[in-house]
Amino acid sequence: MQRQKNINQIRSISQLVRVLGLPAPLQPLIALVDYNNVSIDRFPKGQKTSLDFYKISFKPTFAGQIKYGQAYYDFEEGGLAFFKPKQIVYPPEDIESYEGIALYFHSDFIRNYPLGSTMNQYGFFSYDVSEALFLSAKEKEVIANLFASIADELNNNIDNFSQDVLVSQIELLLNYSNRFYNRQFITRKAIHHDIISALDQLLGKYFEGENSLKNGLPSVKHISTTLKLSQRYLSDMLSALTGLNTQQYIQHAIIEKAKEKLSTTNLSVSEIAYALGFEHPQSFSKVFKTKTNVSPLEFRQSFN
Repeated sequence: MQRQKNINQIRSISQLVRVLGLPAPLQPLIALVDYNNVSIDRFPKGQKTSLDFYKISFKPTFAGQIKYGQAYYDFEEGGLAFFKPKQIVYPPEDIESYEGIALYFHSDFIRNYPLGSTMNQYGFFSYDVSEALFLSAKEKEVIANLFASIADELNNNIDNFSQDVLVSQIELLLNYSNRFYNRQFITRKAIHHDIISALDQLLGKYFEGENSLKNGLPSVKHISTTLKLSQRYLSDMLSALTGLNTQQYIQHAIIEKAKEKLSTTNLSVSEIAYALGFEHPQSFSKVFKTKTNVSPLEFRQSFN
């Protein structure tokens, strides 16, 4: 393995299976690894790793706590975690964390297929590991069957149809994952409503203090970092529960705060714009009219 800034750089799937002490794969751009058959000694303790390919990790069972936002929640179901190329993988603290199955595939394997140009639609590859997909018993059975089908295909002799079949199986796995993530956003409402409440409080404090005057409008990056969530997970979760992505949700909060100030204070439109974080009052007026169909002054006059 090549080492750069204390990170193991794994360039190819063939290199990965050598590190794991496994036989070379029949297809050099895709491999399925059963970690129950891999020695823990293969992993340098505390050594971070960067893979130049995709990884989908499936744990049929899981026990422990996962952090969502500021809180920890207990899970007992199996789960899926997704890693995109160049994402840093941190070594787990205990041996049990190595259990499960992992599918590795290089972007070149799907490049000449429609999937190669639509991978960015599967936002969960940008989620943090702590935002894994947790599966019901029925969902776990579906995913286990898909992994078994991929394993069977990889164990067959390669022919002219092998890659077509494998790519279609990967796409099916990703589409089921999309469905199950959407279900998770809905069924874990208590968890995600806690996050939305924390988001509302964060935005409220942002506008009440001097953050907006000093730092301008709240950014998606600032919000997600403060909530300790990945930007993509927060946006997808909000979209599933509110119909608004994070940027739209922030804009909605800005408009509601503007309405409050316009209807309950004597601050000028310019003063309100600056207080909310706008650099130019004209930008505030444009956004306000776009969202409400009236100008800030027209809205204020409707209360007089």
